[in-house]
Amino acid sequence: MTVTAKGHNVMLIIIVVSAVLTLIDLLQETQTDFQDLGKLLLGGAVAAIAVGIVFTLVRLRIRDKKPQTSSFISIRDKSKN
Repeated sequence: MTVTAKGHNVMLIIIVVSAVLTLIDLLQETQTDFQDLGKLLLGGAVAAIAVGIVFTLVRLRIRDKKPQTSSFISIRDKSKN
């Protein structure tokens, strides 16, 4: 992994963690009664699915930019040629 890819991954982690902490802070400040908990649960599930999809797409794009390495090592004797 190159230095830029590591920096890119760290940057994504920082952005995701800060977004989650901001969301938690906003949810704690609002007063909710028992009736609103179902809406919050549904919204949280939808948000979790959306984050998972975005994370998967970002990882696939990063993987596609890297060249594929060989999964085997070939050893040949050049003296027989």
